[in-house]
Amino acid sequence: MKKSKIGIICAAVIYSGIFASGQMALAEGGDSGFDRYIAFGHDLKAKEKNAVLSGFGISEKDLDSYKTIEITNQEEHDYLGKYISASVIGKRALSSVMVIKAEDGTGIDVETKNINYCTPNMYCNALTTAGLKDAQVTVVGPFSISGTSALVGAMKAYSEMTGEEISEDTMDTATNELVTTAELGENIGDKEKAAELVAAVKQKVFTENLADSADIHDAVENSAKALDLDLSEEDINNITDMMEKVSEVDIDVDSITEQAKDIYENLKEKGIDIGNVDTGGLIEKIGDFFASIFQAIADFFKGLFG
Repeated sequence: MKKSKIGIICAAVIYSGIFASGQMALAEGGDSGFDRYIAFGHDLKAKEKNAVLSGFGISEKDLDSYKTIEITNQEEHDYLGKYISASVIGKRALSSVMVIKAEDGTGIDVETKNINYCTPNMYCNALTTAGLKDAQVTVVGPFSISGTSALVGAMKAYSEMTGEEISEDTMDTATNELVTTAELGENIGDKEKAAELVAAVKQKVFTENLADSADIHDAVENSAKALDLDLSEEDINNITDMMEKVSEVDIDVDSITEQAKDIYENLKEKGIDIGNVDTGGLIEKIGDFFASIFQAIADFFKGLFG
């Protein structure tokens, strides 16, 4: 099993948005011949599909520029059934997702519309676990829906786009992460804090190569304290169990290191030297805890690439 500093890299992708503005640069070509995919919910009615297309900012005639696939309700139950009740999944596949390949090193950018259960950072965390690296992801519902099944669509689309197979175990782990984070968000009444906690714990697990349940449990507790979260023992155990599975995801260390270098160089091209960021000025924007994480990111990049 290979491990790496992927948690730091994910945080770098998320928080670099504080410093860089504008749309992500899109790749000019995908390995599959398409660099733009849409996974539609199989059970969308014509009016609902039009609403989804509107949410994507395109029309029916624009679909010639996209490779389209479908997410079925059976797939929703297959992947989500272990972690969420059938009543929440429902009997119709409706949530849809657009995945556009981005230039190497630009990371994952997620936007949601009409999604009431999952936040963009939840998707970002789970998609990083699934192995996505550089993509612009838009998740849309025809009306307000949970959006949990869109994760399956995003993984399917990315796998077809790149020709890189995402194993069933990895898809299961990413789905587990998304649902566990969403449930934690409901329990504590703050979905963003839940996503931040999971990102922080993941960073600690991978940077310190934590695999033992007790060590991961301590990492969850310490990260929760740093975020001023009062978690129940059940919540702590749920996050610990989920992170144990995440820690076992097979990660190509060379690929992740190259991605880190690409991110570093991309930021430097924009005039942002992550190795010399004054984290003291970040505290007002993102707080002490994440300013310290960003310092760790800066130290990591500086140590690797000078």
